[in-house]
Amino acid sequence: MQQIVSQMLSKYPIKNLADKKNAIKEIVQEIVLCGLSRSGFFKEAAFYGGTALRIFYGLDRFSEDLDFSLLSQNPDFDLSKYFPYIENETKALGLDFSVKEKEKTVDSNVKSAFLKGNTKQHILTFYKNSTETNLINKEEVIKIKFEVDVNPPVGATYETKFGLLPSPYQVRLYDMSSLFAGKIHACLCRNWKTRVKGRDFYDYVFFLSMGAKVNLDNLKAKLVQTKFIEENYDLTIENLKLLLNQRFANMDFHQAKEDVLPFIKDKTKLDLWSKEFFIEITKSLQSAKDFIP
Repeated sequence: MQQIVSQMLSKYPIKNLADKKNAIKEIVQEIVLCGLSRSGFFKEAAFYGGTALRIFYGLDRFSEDLDFSLLSQNPDFDLSKYFPYIENETKALGLDFSVKEKEKTVDSNVKSAFLKGNTKQHILTFYKNSTETNLINKEEVIKIKFEVDVNPPVGATYETKFGLLPSPYQVRLYDMSSLFAGKIHACLCRNWKTRVKGRDFYDYVFFLSMGAKVNLDNLKAKLVQTKFIEENYDLTIENLKLLLNQRFANMDFHQAKEDVLPFIKDKTKLDLWSKEFFIEITKSLQSAKDFIP
């Protein structure tokens, strides 16, 4: 176990206790993916979101949650049947985590669960010579949320990716154009506790820097499902740019920066953030439809 954990830790530059906690969370995220892969989960679901971007495309920010979507609608999907695989995967590496499904208080298309383990215990497991454990409340927990959309919008396209640690595993992943569709949907529609979620816009810049094209069919299905547009709305790439530019024109960029700062190392990447910056870079936005062979 210690050799595998050491291998996984070796890619993380650690400067403080917060770095240690984030490294543990990111490693445990990959352990969860490995367990889900063994369980057959990816025969009926796909991985997407910020953590998918970090693990498989090199997004340079910390991402807290694991987001999945079923391949087809199934409101009776049983998330709990996969919990033993996740717990067994963590225990095989000498870790002590448990999984519990979140009870829904409102009707939604998302089923959620939390993986939890004691922070102090796992700091000592991962960093045997750590001297900061006196700074950690004994009740503090490492908590990783994972969610599954059981009523996915149509039109997503997928690819297969592989990970090597903690042991070789395979996941079904939204392809880049569908990941981008999900991120643009979030940029247009999502706020967090009445505040703009700057992490979405950080990822938006990342997608454009990668030359990603957007899956317009999947994006339209998402926007119709959340009632942002009507079914008869003509979602061309030019109309999408107009919608995004309207969003940029009304954004509080100071608030957006404040949201994303705790999740990134290089703060200078936010220096240019403004309405003008986002409108200008959006001129390069392209549809994946235009690039089908």
